[in-house]
Amino acid sequence: MQKNKWNSSLKNTLPLYIPTEFLKKNQEYSDIQEIDEALQADVSFKDEEQSFEASQLLQQGIQQQQAGDYNAAIKALQHSSALFQAYGNSLKQAQALSYLALVAYCSGDYKSVISYAHQCLSLAKENKEQRLQIQALSHLGNAYRHLKQQSEAINFLEECLEKAEQMQDSRSQIAALNNLGLVYKASNNLSKAIEYQEKSLKLVRELQDNWGEEQILKNLGNAWYALMNYSKATKYYEDCIVVSRLLNNRRTSIQVLKNLGNAYYALGEYQKTIIHYEERLELAKETKDTRAQEQSLGSLGVACEALGDYEGAMSYYEERLRIAKEIKDRRSQDQARASLKTACYAIGDYARAMKYD
Repeated sequence: MQKNKWNSSLKNTLPLYIPTEFLKKNQEYSDIQEIDEALQADVSFKDEEQSFEASQLLQQGIQQQQAGDYNAAIKALQHSSALFQAYGNSLKQAQALSYLALVAYCSGDYKSVISYAHQCLSLAKENKEQRLQIQALSHLGNAYRHLKQQSEAINFLEECLEKAEQMQDSRSQIAALNNLGLVYKASNNLSKAIEYQEKSLKLVRELQDNWGEEQILKNLGNAWYALMNYSKATKYYEDCIVVSRLLNNRRTSIQVLKNLGNAYYALGEYQKTIIHYEERLELAKETKDTRAQEQSLGSLGVACEALGDYEGAMSYYEERLRIAKEIKDRRSQDQARASLKTACYAIGDYARAMKYD
């Protein structure tokens, strides 16, 4: 598979975000991860002399957005939009508004996304600019999804998909399909969610977009897991891990290995559960992710108990307790102590159990 880069510049993990130009992967991000589509405008900076300042501000705002400096990006883009409006360049103003919607989305300000995207959509329609309309519709659909207004989200994303299909824009189709899948999953219509995301997966593989494929595979695994079809879930999670390793994306691997271990635990395959939790633990150590280490140790203890290996479980729980103290997490400390007491009782070591009162 070809290594095409995919930019996940969102706060949360859940959305799949696939720009048109194979943007670079953002350093932070989402659960989330979450795929969220935000198509990058094809901006030309060869403007007329009178709008040179506005164009420079637009370019500056784009660069600041890509660097994650959202406050500075908003200021530059707002100034750019106002100047383009003053010069009567409504097409460039629409481009600036599209980026403002994107920055607001990255910042989690979904109401502002809706405001900017509606303005962008109106100007794009005036200029008969289809790509900007697709962007605005995508922004609106994703913002309404996060605001849990699912019917509005579906309406905008369906229109986005229709326009993308008319233009034979595969990348916009991929994003719209996946985002529709996320909306239907949030609405608990899991079969519909899987239908859309399978279509998205087919297209993303045709484009050999590994970053997009990784996120869609994770979303499909989550959908099948929610349906309690754990065998199907493991298939997509394992495929996702293969792609994550290819991309050396340890963040996604840490997320998905947890889900994969949980799925095997639900299937009663405890040895496989332990293998994946152990791999997650090692990656968490490599990345100095103490929270993932603490979680993995707790999960490993539970899996060992399921196998009747209480001494092994206690070893993991002791390590979890140590890390929980280190990060000053009182709740995790209490959970680790409770797990240790339960394991001590299981082997009849009541004196040892008293140590964890």
